[in-house]
Amino acid sequence: MIIVHHLNNSRSQRILWLLEEMGLEYELKKYQRDPKTMLAPPELKAVHPLGKSPVISDGDTVVAESGAIVEYLTAKPGGERFVPPAGSNDRLRYTFCLHFAEGSAMPPLLMKLVFDRIETAPMPFFVKPIARGIARKVKKDFIMPNIERNLDLLESELGKSAWFAGDEFSAADIQLSFVIEAAASRGGMDGRYPKLAAFLERIHARPAYQRALVRGGPYQIGK
Repeated sequence: MIIVHHLNNSRSQRILWLLEEMGLEYELKKYQRDPKTMLAPPELKAVHPLGKSPVISDGDTVVAESGAIVEYLTAKPGGERFVPPAGSNDRLRYTFCLHFAEGSAMPPLLMKLVFDRIETAPMPFFVKPIARGIARKVKKDFIMPNIERNLDLLESELGKSAWFAGDEFSAADIQLSFVIEAAASRGGMDGRYPKLAAFLERIHARPAYQRALVRGGPYQIGK
């Protein structure tokens, strides 16, 4: 039996979604972030040394990292429906999406979250103007240009086909969903990206997505 070690408000929500799309049975073990630090609890380190989510266990096999978990699950019977045929151009786009989501797209979004908090964090009055000035400059000169570049790329990809790896829904769409939801929640995604906005509406309407929300619990990506 597959066990999903699920952390609230985390990337593991999309693993639940993939399992629901595939119709695979799984057990859910829930973990809660520390309300002050927002970090995962130490209990997750007993599952995997990184102590992070998502992570799954399947018998004696433990798999961490979203992309690795997606590849592991889609290699199971029935998973081929969510992966374009080997050797096709769509397969190349699919592989790119799996790596792009965490390798290039998420880091600037995470940086924006951190620097937004620096701007609003309590601190001595004589430090506040300096810290806020640095945070705003880093966001303006580095973080936002990178976020916009990534969103421009994703918007253009949806101009080529109905989904990110072709005309059929695939696990690449699930992998990229967290990126686009984060951009919509944390800033950077506006009226310039109508295809990405429509993508969110389509995935949120999928029955498997909704079932994953019921299993995983409240999902507030901006928190």
